[in-house]
Amino acid sequence: MAAARCAASLLPCPPVVSAFVAGRKNSVGRSSGAAALRQRTAAPTNAGGAARRRAPTMLFSGLKKALGGQAAGLATAPPVQAVPFADTAPSWEELQAMVEAKQRELDAVPPPLETGPASSYALRRTFGQPGEPVVKLYRDHAAWCPYCHKIVLQLEEKRIPYVIEKINMRCYGDKPPEFMAKVPSGLLPVLEVGGQVITESAVIQQVLEQIQPDPPMLPPEGTPERQRAAQLMRLERQLFSAWLQWLCNGWGHESNRAAFCRTMDTVEAALGEDEGPYFLKEFGLVDITFAPFLERIVSSLLYYKGFAVRGQGWWPNVERWFETMEARPAYADFKSDHYTHVHDLPPQLGGCVAVPEAAPFAAAIDGKDGKSWRLPLGPLTATSLEAHSPGEQPEVDRLQAAARLVQNHEAVTRFALRGAPGGKPGPRPVAAPLCDPTAIPAMEHLPAADAALRHVAHALLVGVDTKQASHAALPAAAGGGGAAAEHDGGVVIPALAYLRDRVCVPRDLRLPAARQFWAHLNWAIDALSLGS
Repeated sequence: MAAARCAASLLPCPPVVSAFVAGRKNSVGRSSGAAALRQRTAAPTNAGGAARRRAPTMLFSGLKKALGGQAAGLATAPPVQAVPFADTAPSWEELQAMVEAKQRELDAVPPPLETGPASSYALRRTFGQPGEPVVKLYRDHAAWCPYCHKIVLQLEEKRIPYVIEKINMRCYGDKPPEFMAKVPSGLLPVLEVGGQVITESAVIQQVLEQIQPDPPMLPPEGTPERQRAAQLMRLERQLFSAWLQWLCNGWGHESNRAAFCRTMDTVEAALGEDEGPYFLKEFGLVDITFAPFLERIVSSLLYYKGFAVRGQGWWPNVERWFETMEARPAYADFKSDHYTHVHDLPPQLGGCVAVPEAAPFAAAIDGKDGKSWRLPLGPLTATSLEAHSPGEQPEVDRLQAAARLVQNHEAVTRFALRGAPGGKPGPRPVAAPLCDPTAIPAMEHLPAADAALRHVAHALLVGVDTKQASHAALPAAAGGGGAAAEHDGGVVIPALAYLRDRVCVPRDLRLPAARQFWAHLNWAIDALSLGS
């Protein structure tokens, strides 16, 4: 079992935008600096697993040449011939009425953002408590920052009323002058309480414990449990260091993998010391601190190294911890996905180094394997490539994607038109180029893109088969099946692809809804592609 662990084998299976949209970047190069995330590091741990150090590194070697020997990533799509299509989809007003009716039918009316369950869309959280929140959190717009992630989790779990102001990360935009005046370093997260500005996530965590001691997130001072909590916090930094040492380097692949596995063995053992599924007897700050990085470790090592942390049974206590965390609403609603993580990490770290055997996993995560982002979607489970133990509710998930699209259709359509012919890159390049906040949309194609996205929303609401059997079918052949052709599919296809590749979880949608959105965008692209 130990040797197999380092062979990293897993059968791939499948895995919107504040305009309802963030960028992605496939950086496959040597990184000299993970400074943005390397705030605190520790030496790698020792112990265990000589067999894993000798384990083979090749996986699906027959695919290496076909996939170019590297992670799939974003490639420029070849031009496609397209069919004209008719504007037979319902209007946005009609689609909104359909959304509301479906929400009532499925008992899926969204709860209030301020007082309901945790939501990445909320900017103000009172948890039903009277008065104005005294805590203000400055966090990143795209929900990429792991340090912001753990502070949001702590606020949610302790139910401390707070408001959020979103600030750009440097890799995708400028920070406002008024923020820089308060925080000259520009680093996130930042907490403001009664006019006092607090930086550094570890310090913020301690301040939040003082603001609201109940429920306690750490054992009492001076107890053996508190001492163990401190040891576990150091272990989290050791894991962080071992992860980046492997992820961001092209040298020492075997030794870096072995060091990472040894550290994971230590994490596994730590999770087994108490009877419960958490690091300590009760859920607390240690779990919150581990959560953002374990989540990113799972995604990045699969995509760049072909190494599966979850789903193989190698670390059963870690598996149990993830499944227990995914049952907690605060964690589940702020949990991201493989696709977002693997493309938001390189701009933050300066690059992630891929190995050839990771290519099949990268293709699946990027939706380029011909099935992961296509209908019918495979099941989403605790053992799928995108491990998600809460599973899915496809009809509700489609409804959630449709509701976000309909609600934000004007901004989403403009955003998609950045990818249409005539769209232009922004005048100010950023380190995350596919999160280009100043890109210029090709507004001359607005009627065509608007019509295409209404077709997508309609398909999400009624199902593709029902839609295609109706008068509102999206034509799949030249001439539109007798309908009067009104729009050029050729200008719409790249716009839909541009939008598809920039959906961010959880900022735009939760994972189950996002994968429905990806698949239905691909359905529309295929329907408009000549010869599909």
